[in-house]
Amino acid sequence: MVRRLYEIKEQPPMGEVPEQMYAWTVRKERYGEPREAWRLEVVDVPMLGEHDVLVYVMAAGVNYNNVWAGLGVPMDVIAARNKAGESEAFHIGGSDASGIVYRVGSKVKNVRVGDEVVLHCGQWDMMCPYVVSGGDPMFSPSFQIWGYETNYGSFAQFTRVRSEQCLPKPKHLTWEEAAAYMLVGATAYRMLLGWGEHSVRKDDVVLVWGGAGGLGSMAIQIAKAKGAIPIAVVSSESKREYCMSLGAKGVINRKDFDHWGMLPHWKDEVGYSRWLKGVRNFGRAIWDILGERRNPRIVFEHPGESTIPTSMFVCDTGGMVVICAGTTGYNATVDLRYLWMRQKSLQGSHFANTEQSAGFNQLVMEGLVDPCLSKTFANEELPDAHQLMYENKHPHGNMAILIGAPMEGLGVSAALQKARASATIEASAPEEFYIPPHREIAEPRLPQSLEDDPVVSEVMRPDVVTCASHISIREAARMLYEYDVQGMVVTDPEGWAVGVVSQTDVVLARQGRSDPEMDKLTVADVMTPRLIGCRPHTRVSEAITKMTRMKVHRLVVVEEHGDKLKAVGLMSMRAIVRRMAGVPQPIHHGSPPTR
Repeated sequence: MVRRLYEIKEQPPMGEVPEQMYAWTVRKERYGEPREAWRLEVVDVPMLGEHDVLVYVMAAGVNYNNVWAGLGVPMDVIAARNKAGESEAFHIGGSDASGIVYRVGSKVKNVRVGDEVVLHCGQWDMMCPYVVSGGDPMFSPSFQIWGYETNYGSFAQFTRVRSEQCLPKPKHLTWEEAAAYMLVGATAYRMLLGWGEHSVRKDDVVLVWGGAGGLGSMAIQIAKAKGAIPIAVVSSESKREYCMSLGAKGVINRKDFDHWGMLPHWKDEVGYSRWLKGVRNFGRAIWDILGERRNPRIVFEHPGESTIPTSMFVCDTGGMVVICAGTTGYNATVDLRYLWMRQKSLQGSHFANTEQSAGFNQLVMEGLVDPCLSKTFANEELPDAHQLMYENKHPHGNMAILIGAPMEGLGVSAALQKARASATIEASAPEEFYIPPHREIAEPRLPQSLEDDPVVSEVMRPDVVTCASHISIREAARMLYEYDVQGMVVTDPEGWAVGVVSQTDVVLARQGRSDPEMDKLTVADVMTPRLIGCRPHTRVSEAITKMTRMKVHRLVVVEEHGDKLKAVGLMSMRAIVRRMAGVPQPIHHGSPPTR
């Protein structure tokens, strides 16, 4: 007999669909900041149409559109759907997901029950005359963003999607990695490859605004994969190394310039001259990176109002500025003389169609694009994840939330094979298209001195540096430096382990914030909640496999006391090397107390 409801992370038998499900919802009476707007409740599992698919959600991505949904602006998503005839008084958000197909409509042919999928967020009426006639569905009046303009998104145990939204999950990715990349990645793919003669080509210079963000991190990698030369623009020096690691040729810090904003009127000789000096200096920064006087053939835009004048100026003759948003405002100004005399294009772009989404997904499957997952949240932390985004305290890259997956690191079913160079980049050096060894997932080969496969407690470093969640970021930085450690275990007032804060977390927290803003941040604002850990009795071979799969260098060794955790040591690759070399583990005597 089919159960009426399964608890969160209690996966039903394959193909068994209960009547009800847990879902994170917004209701009109709760519109406001994410921590107040989003609530977990039980709702009915949605019915399927003949072209629909029901997916059991393993993990969901975090995007700003469901910050908007919670606020009720710029669109009241519930009122809009009620006006269109839908009766639900709630909104289930989520426009990115990975999961397993549990039920399909009668006319679905491309997926079947049991398939592991990632979902793109484009929905449209397949019977729309424009679509039937062969038009790009992105231009159809029926086009909507699933999980924002439609209901039953990925923030629930089950989500309802159209069959064309389902794409194969890359087998080398975890559930959370697979849930993090599609919305921003497919958007970037269409921007760079969806506009005919202005599609990115080998050796094109591509200027990427917001290079460390979700969109920018995807754009850098796509441009690099196609043999182009990406240059990133960022807002702080802390993001430089990250962009370079993704493949940027160089990085420009926009804080080094002050000509931003709407273009001065051309009759304002003083103001225009000042702006012209600033934008020319910005252009020279591009030349300095390239080592020659070349301008970007494609400018990847989304800030909008404050940057469009600069983007249009530095764009090469015959080139394109392509834009998908206006995060700094919508009233962009353009000096038309540069537009017509240099025959430049200003192109709007919005998400992607199925072919473009599949094209981007193929780059991920081949290992040419990494999801750039920066942080994973537990199911109950969904409001907190969106609150961080609302307050602009979120890390660079992309974030994900575990929905049905019981823990991080699951879902990997195959090692990543060598990436294949596409036809447009075959002439490039082949070593550019191989995935570094640490991306591969293989059975561990134990060195001679570990052939007995000891348990972790025999190899781990038997001490942990701890700090309390309420201390300031500055105090955490001092402690990390003083004790010369990469990270600290965060504890609650009773001393139980609740997360980890690392040097990277502390550095990224700076992200261009002023000193007063920094002084308000605590460890709780930036730490990684929960622990990627193991038990003292875990075999070293299992620990190596877990570190390899999770792409981390250390695990926190914990003992369970009921539902609480106590950190008792650190298991790291370094500890294994020390064991191999016969060197005893050092211990921090006088480790700082929990504060």
